[in-house]
Amino acid sequence: MNATISRRRLAQAAAGLVVSFSLPAGRALAQVNAAAIPTAGFGGKPISPTIVESYIAIDRRGRVTLYAGKVDLGTGVQTAFMQILAEELDVPFSAVTMIQGDTALTPDQGPTNGSMSVQAGGMQVRHAAATARRELLTLAASHLKAPVSALSVKDGVVRAAAGGSVTYGELLPAWKPLTLNVDNAAPLKSPADYTIVGKSVPRVDIPPKIFATFTYVQDFRLPGMLHGRVIRPPAVGATLLSVDHSSVPASVQIVRKGNFLAVAAPDEWAAIKAARSLKATWSDVQNLPDQDKLYDYVRSTQVARDQVSSAVGDVDSALAAAPRKLKATYEIAIQTHGSIGPSCSVAAMEDGVMTLWTPAQSSHNLRKQLAAMLNMKPENVRCIYIAGAGCYGRNGFEDVGADAALMAQALGKPVRVQWMRQDEHGWDPKSPPTVIDMEAGLDASGKVQAWNALFWYPDTTGNGNVTLLGADLAGLPSDGGMNPGGILNNTQIPYRFPNIKTTARRLASTPLRPGWLRTPGRMQNSFANESFLDEIAVASGVDPLDLRLQTMMDDPRGIATLQRVADISGWRHRPKADPHAAIATGYGLSYLKYEMDRTYVAAVAEVAVDRSSGAVQVKRFFIVQDCGQVINPDGTRNQIEGNVIQTLSRTMKERVTFDRRMVTSLDWSTYSIITFPEIPEIVIDLIDRPDSPPWGVGEATTAVVPPAVSNAIFAATGGRVRSMPFTPDVVKAAIPA
Repeated sequence: MNATISRRRLAQAAAGLVVSFSLPAGRALAQVNAAAIPTAGFGGKPISPTIVESYIAIDRRGRVTLYAGKVDLGTGVQTAFMQILAEELDVPFSAVTMIQGDTALTPDQGPTNGSMSVQAGGMQVRHAAATARRELLTLAASHLKAPVSALSVKDGVVRAAAGGSVTYGELLPAWKPLTLNVDNAAPLKSPADYTIVGKSVPRVDIPPKIFATFTYVQDFRLPGMLHGRVIRPPAVGATLLSVDHSSVPASVQIVRKGNFLAVAAPDEWAAIKAARSLKATWSDVQNLPDQDKLYDYVRSTQVARDQVSSAVGDVDSALAAAPRKLKATYEIAIQTHGSIGPSCSVAAMEDGVMTLWTPAQSSHNLRKQLAAMLNMKPENVRCIYIAGAGCYGRNGFEDVGADAALMAQALGKPVRVQWMRQDEHGWDPKSPPTVIDMEAGLDASGKVQAWNALFWYPDTTGNGNVTLLGADLAGLPSDGGMNPGGILNNTQIPYRFPNIKTTARRLASTPLRPGWLRTPGRMQNSFANESFLDEIAVASGVDPLDLRLQTMMDDPRGIATLQRVADISGWRHRPKADPHAAIATGYGLSYLKYEMDRTYVAAVAEVAVDRSSGAVQVKRFFIVQDCGQVINPDGTRNQIEGNVIQTLSRTMKERVTFDRRMVTSLDWSTYSIITFPEIPEIVIDLIDRPDSPPWGVGEATTAVVPPAVSNAIFAATGGRVRSMPFTPDVVKAAIPA
């Protein structure tokens, strides 16, 4: 390196992060300043998900550090995890701090996705805490010379019924946590004894965000750091032919690897100017389809395989025999994440170790991808999570990390790369275009005899990671492939019909690099399923709520969720639409059992439609959700409200536009998102089940929004909108003359 960076200065730049590490000889964990910790080695602290010390550190004062591989992407996960640990370990919530997403310190709990953080990662923490609590009580029994059954613990202090007490901190000399494996059979606290879980504990991340003391990755700086900008091709698939080095000042450093081209400068504005002025010649290619023929293009794409996700009876015969048939096709546009703050990462190469400060939702997976790209051993790559400006799915965070790492390796100095808006909108992974064909056969009385659904969307290749953009441009491996997410989920339906077939037609390619965007596939699939069920209800002359209740699989929790949303929305007493009103009002219902095995959610949307323009205003949105045990009711409501708002934006407005060369919706004018005046009143009712396992919160809400709005538009106007987003031109075209 041309500049020496002390680890102490690195730690100071990292906003004073406090971490813990394992002392040699099996002693208990002690909190120390990060400056004392070497970049590699870390005193042997375990990060295996099967070892208690991977998750929990207790110091002599009784303060507890929680190490979590799951990260808080603005969802309140940090607060929920701290509640779970404090509750199960019987320590004050205020005594807990949390370190998240550091590959050198935290266990690999899998990506932070699929609304699995609390359901999976939180339960790992719960079992680790229960194991630790049992061990500490055993040590306390020996110390106090009393049986465990005669002990009680509160706020980290163990008391014997006959007198005497000892704190967790005082027990530490006898505790050797390195030898302690997580025991999933360790007794858990009874929900009846909870004092923290189930309470609306204020989120720990909100005050620093409100008072502007929170450190986002965009704020992070290192001494001697360069600022980098990447020059993107003018067309998807273009080849870099030449670069004029004389077109930028000599103080600007240029990095070129294959088609990866970037500049670095001592200050950010110099890097921006250099990126704009650097002259480069690229090949002229036109690899993208015509946008106005996008869905035809989807149907003409080579099929990699068909996946049958459900098969009941003989659909073909039942359809052939049905006296009445219904058909409908639903289309969903390409969408982008639209993160308000552009993606950013900082990378530094020191002593043969690449360290990346990143908002990535899966730091352990990114570590492997970076190692493959940089031709380094994974143990010589460290990813440290620092929050970004919002992430619901695989946006550009991982890609900007690859950009920074490539430049830091090439230049031998720390490099900060922040994407520009055109990078974010133009080059982050996209939610792919989707086409869904629905068909139903009805008997003479209007009952469904056959349900057939065909879903067209990209296949998944590789190991589940999305290929890093920088690695792809540079012609380097990145341990990834084409991955639109687990989009097979919720192709199945929670209703009982005599004959059902649902098939995913997985395509060999898609126009733009696909990645998962909030509720990948589940939103698209549920849009088609729940909208088509509404079409069947109308054709059969049955109330949409009654049709669902009549055909619901034997599922009392699902029935209770539907009945509750009907109650809070006044569904049975909703006014009928006035066919002569210039502004028509309608109500639409939708329901979901997420992935057919968890989280029940039902929704009713109330909309007002301007018949002359096709403009839609969602006035009220009612949500009932059963996600099992609720850890933090206020945090759960945060999640639901946020998902309704974001998904209404996707439902009503968001669509990526492109020409034959590249994405053209590169700013907020060409890629519109919801505004504050367009946010509806959101009414939430939680069904809390303290004795049930907790399930994911956020993604399930997303899936019910588009069909509820679509069904409401039909109820208001008699027009079916089957192409998303529901822009005024789409709605106006659907309204009968």
